[in-house]
Amino acid sequence: MSKKEIAKKYIEYLEQGKTECINELFSESGKVTSPIYGTMIARDFYKELNNDTFNSKLELKGIFEEENSNTIALYFNYNWTLKNNEIVNFDVVDIIEFSSKNEIIHLQIIYDTVKSRGLVSKLNLTK
Repeated sequence: MSKKEIAKKYIEYLEQGKTECINELFSESGKVTSPIYGTMIARDFYKELNNDTFNSKLELKGIFEEENSNTIALYFNYNWTLKNNEIVNFDVVDIIEFSSKNEIIHLQIIYDTVKSRGLVSKLNLTK
């Protein structure tokens, strides 16, 4: 698959909550850096995200790729329903870095956490 095809699959799997499919897009040591969860091995990050998520709706707004680069950027809206039915809606930019085998080695998530940080913290207090 091309980087762009992988990026589209990533968005599809994320919306559907298919964590095992997402994990298959990453290298074994692939990492995710999130403003809320910090830097984690991808498998651990998506397990944690899935544990906090009731539902997700994503609207892809753009994929940005520069020639001869190992990175691609995704711009999308994330309508995130937490397990306690709180809803957070925000725009996100994900910067994906690929290995030479087109496996994701790092995914950097960028978004404003003003509303989501408090809601996720509150959710984690009830666990």
